[in-house]
Amino acid sequence: MDKIRKILPVAALLTLFIVLSLTPGQARAEERHELVFGMSAAFTGANGELGIEYYRGLMAYLEYYNARVGKDGWTIRIEPANDGYNPIPCFQNTVNFILRDKVFALAGYVGTPTATHILPLLQKFADRHVYMLFPFSGAQPLRADPFGKYVFNLRASYFDETRALVNHLLAVGRNRIGVFYQSDAYGRTGWDGVRRALAAYGLRIGAEAAYHRGAAFDQDFTFEARHLMDAGVNAIVVVGTYASQAAFIRDARNQGCDLPIAGLSFTGSDKMLDLLKEESERAGKDYTHDLIQSQVVPSYEETDLPGVRFYREVMGGYKGGAMPVDESYSPRRYSFVSLEGFLNGRLLCEMVRRMGENPSPERIPEVMESILDFDLGIGVDAHFGPGRHQGLDAIYLTTVTDGRFRSIESWERWRE
Repeated sequence: MDKIRKILPVAALLTLFIVLSLTPGQARAEERHELVFGMSAAFTGANGELGIEYYRGLMAYLEYYNARVGKDGWTIRIEPANDGYNPIPCFQNTVNFILRDKVFALAGYVGTPTATHILPLLQKFADRHVYMLFPFSGAQPLRADPFGKYVFNLRASYFDETRALVNHLLAVGRNRIGVFYQSDAYGRTGWDGVRRALAAYGLRIGAEAAYHRGAAFDQDFTFEARHLMDAGVNAIVVVGTYASQAAFIRDARNQGCDLPIAGLSFTGSDKMLDLLKEESERAGKDYTHDLIQSQVVPSYEETDLPGVRFYREVMGGYKGGAMPVDESYSPRRYSFVSLEGFLNGRLLCEMVRRMGENPSPERIPEVMESILDFDLGIGVDAHFGPGRHQGLDAIYLTTVTDGRFRSIESWERWRE
């Protein structure tokens, strides 16, 4: 018995040494045969729906995948943390993920000001092989040196989106384009995208106005709308989120602005349209006309695409599980945001599947760069490779038709 007592402390120390020496993200994973990923996102506040719907789409596919892994496979768990779309809480969440939770990787971050704020951490902990996978942001710092090598994106960039919008607007004679943007990393990236796209034609931004992050729908943007109109612009690109963009559209229309107003995928167009419909009913005036939205995934209404049909089937049966939010939130059955989360979930699981029996964070670049033509069922394959950490370039341009954002069939209605 005394011999056993002497051996036990040694065995305990040996076990502790083995656990501490495991690759980050493996200690807990080895116990349950699961990999844990950290996700910091806005689950509350003015932009909370973006984080919630992205999380729901991601979790819907992970639930589907985990149920089919089998006894020898690795399941995937997402550890969500709310940052309220603010950089400082996001930074603290990320430190916790890396040092306390030792997650396998960061995945599904939502927002440019938050995701870009933690990029220096990826560089600082490069020896731990910390990577960011599939953030809900099209910002350039996530795609360029010195941090792009630590990040893998599925979605097209904001430069891709703004270039598509500018090209189509110019094609119908809208060559005096104004920009209304969020005054932070997200807004400035979109602003720069418009600037670059116009510069390719020898043109400049016609006028601009900005607002502070976190603006709610009740904020008054009459001054900003009036400024752009008085400058003589003939189209406006908004780089904002659903509440701020809806408020700007409302105030611009109230000032008599009948110009096409375009926005980017991060807006959360489904929620924005809901706000404008409610305001239209209240005011007895249509605020939903002449809206253009670029998207980075096809419409969830396009059921001719097998990937969309699959999403609708899985999402339709998803019960939601434990939500990192107030239970009073009423989730959407389908949305552009949850579809993007769903597709990113598919790619995340494909990466884990390709790692085989011995997944490790240091193999993430090797495995991701081996995904050369991955069919998501949306008409274009995800393509990665050495030096290419963005899987998709496709942009889908939509407008409100029959009360929903659908593909634009013709731009002639906006010809100047």
